Amino acid sequence: MTETTYRPHAVAAVLAPPALLAAFALHPHIAGRLPNNSAVAHAVADGPAIWGLAHVLTAVASGFVALAFIAVRGYLRDHGGDRWSGFGLPFIVIGSMLYAFLPGMEFAPLAAVEAGGDAEAAQAALTPWFLPVLMGGALVFAVGVVGFAKGIAGLDVLGPRLTALIVVALIVFAASRFVPLFVVQGYVQVAAALLALWPLAQRMWNSAQAPMPGTLRTATASH
Repeated sequence: MTETTYRPHAVAAVLAPPALLAAFALHPHIAGRLPNNSAVAHAVADGPAIWGLAHVLTAVASGFVALAFIAVRGYLRDHGGDRWSGFGLPFIVIGSMLYAFLPGMEFAPLAAVEAGGDAEAAQAALTPWFLPVLMGGALVFAVGVVGFAKGIAGLDVLGPRLTALIVVALIVFAASRFVPLFVVQGYVQVAAALLALWPLAQRMWNSAQAPMPGTLRTATASH
C-alpha cells in the first residue's frame, strides 16, 4: 500500500496562525466594545490604505484557517477521527466564510472616507448587521471546532498531554470569536490558534503511513 506523507497538510496548518497575526498586527487598535463606530472612523481617516490592507489580510487569514482545518481533517480521517472531524468540517468552512465577511463589511467606512462622506455614520449603519454576523459566524465555527475537538480527543496517536493541550486551545480559539473586544479577537485568538494547530502541524510533518481508514494506529516517523 502506498505510503502517505502529511507534509503539505502540515504546511497548511502552520500558515494559519501567522496569517491571523499579520492581519491583526497591521489592523489599527480599536478600543472598547466592537464595533466602536467613533474609533473605527478615526482609524480609517488616519490610515485608509492600512485599514484596507488589514481587512484584506483578515479575510485571507480566515481562508487559511479553513484550509488548516481541511488539512487536519485529512490527517484525522486516516487515523480514525473521520466521524467527528467530518461532521465539524462544513461548520468550520461556513464559519470561516462568515468571519471573512466581516472585514468586507468594514470597507464601508473606508469608501465613505475616500468619497468625502461620514465614516462614522457608515460604520453605524453596519451595526445591525455586524454583530449578528459576528455572533452567528462564531456559533457556526464553534460547532465545527467541537466536532474536531471530539475527533482529536478520541485518538490514540497524539498522547494525553498533547491531546489535552490541543482540545483546550481549540475551545479557546472558538470562544474568542464570541468576545467583541479587539484584543481578544486578535491576540487571544491567534495564540489559541497557534497552540491548537502547530502541535498538529509538527505531528503531521513527522508522520507518514499507509492509510487504513476506520482504524486507530500510531503514526510512523518519516525520518
